[in-house]
Amino acid sequence: MGEFVFYNGKKLRKGYTTGSCATAAASAAAYFLFHDKAYEEIKIELPNKEKIMIPIHSIEVKKDGCQAFVVKDGGDDVDATDGMLIGVEVTRNTTNQLIIEGGVGIGRVTEIGLQLPVGEAAINSVPRKMIERSVRKIIGSNIGARITVFAPEGEEIAKQTMNRRLGIQGGISILGTTGIVTPMSEEGWKQSISLELEMKKSQGYNSVILCPGNYGETFALKTLKLNETRIVSMSNFVGYVLKEIQRLKFEKVLMVGHLGKLIKVSAGIFSTHSRDADARAEILVANLALLGMPVTQLQQIEQCLTTEAAGEIIAQAGYEAVYQIIAQKVKKRSEGLLKYRKPEPSIEVVLFSSQRGCLASTKSLELLKEEWK
Repeated sequence: MGEFVFYNGKKLRKGYTTGSCATAAASAAAYFLFHDKAYEEIKIELPNKEKIMIPIHSIEVKKDGCQAFVVKDGGDDVDATDGMLIGVEVTRNTTNQLIIEGGVGIGRVTEIGLQLPVGEAAINSVPRKMIERSVRKIIGSNIGARITVFAPEGEEIAKQTMNRRLGIQGGISILGTTGIVTPMSEEGWKQSISLELEMKKSQGYNSVILCPGNYGETFALKTLKLNETRIVSMSNFVGYVLKEIQRLKFEKVLMVGHLGKLIKVSAGIFSTHSRDADARAEILVANLALLGMPVTQLQQIEQCLTTEAAGEIIAQAGYEAVYQIIAQKVKKRSEGLLKYRKPEPSIEVVLFSSQRGCLASTKSLELLKEEWK
């Protein structure tokens, strides 16, 4: 396995998932309990059959079994779980079954729509299979064991993850489809959003509110008083999420976002991270020019670093009508992205500013509040 990946010209170190950590800890505990062998590092097999070595932080003998700990190493990826302890306690079982369960700091599923039933510990299927396969190789097929995965800091760290949105309460999830964390990979993030959308669809929702981030979500909840259960954060992946909306056959979408994000969509930019595209000033200038704004003011807009700063000039010059034009273009571009496949969800848009509040909406705010409350 390659230990590094190159991203934007930088050499970044790969890491391993919470699932790989739990597998290594379970293996170390099983070796000590059943064979009286203590290892400083454990070789585990990934789902693709490659093997990696993971350091063991510590092993502790307990009255009824053995505990082992691994420090989660996400490599150079930004990860809330990076550096936390993942522990596994292995005890003997009176049958020949392997029982895998979650202990302190491991979340519990509280809503339908995930791969796991309500009430089950949030240990996904791939990590479960990795743990079972690894422990079986150590103890054989005729002996049983109870394997309890836990995380001492899990409940607190889970507040920094998407678990709450997914209906997972009380701790972190044990995740990983490959066993490896690839730095700056967007795929895991996109998969989490897809999972949230699939969960809402399975719960009977046919409409969803999309927000680019925390600002949009806060505005939707605090100012518009919209229904929190319908809100999904799409981050910068506007195009990806809209296509997922279509794949899952949602009927209606309400996009609520800061002008600085959604203005990019009005120009057909569906990946809104600044590293991909940052044409906010240019898009504003083009639309204001079509409304007749004088060149001197257009030049001032072009020099603005934020849409908030540009808003001061727009307000003083009396060109606030530009916001309604941009909102309509966001709607048109978004619906246009999906027009070649069925079904075609209806899309409405609300634009806001941190300083000025709601700037424009493609339908009356009162109607939207009533419809989406």
